Amino acid sequence: MMRDRITITKFCGALLAMAAMALAGAPPAAADQNWTRSSAVWKAMDKCTQAARKAFPDYTRESNAKREAARQACLRAGNLPGEAGAPPAPQATEATQPR
Repeated sequence: MMRDRITITKFCGALLAMAAMALAGAPPAAADQNWTRSSAVWKAMDKCTQAARKAFPDYTRESNAKREAARQACLRAGNLPGEAGAPPAPQATEATQPR
């Protein structure tokens, strides 16, 4: 009986030691590094959006186009991801009135 108890104790101790070594030797999770990098990119993209909103606060058709162009220019300047089909920057044109 005593011999069985010692064997079980040794087995549990060895199992615990192996688990501790496996956890201690594990490299940090790659997801943490990816999350940090992704979070930094999202923050930079948000700053571009905030700057564009501040530069063009109105919600007219022309202001919306200029805001989006400013946002895309900021994204490109920071080498940040943006929409693939983003419209080009609007050219200065004379506003036309609907008839």
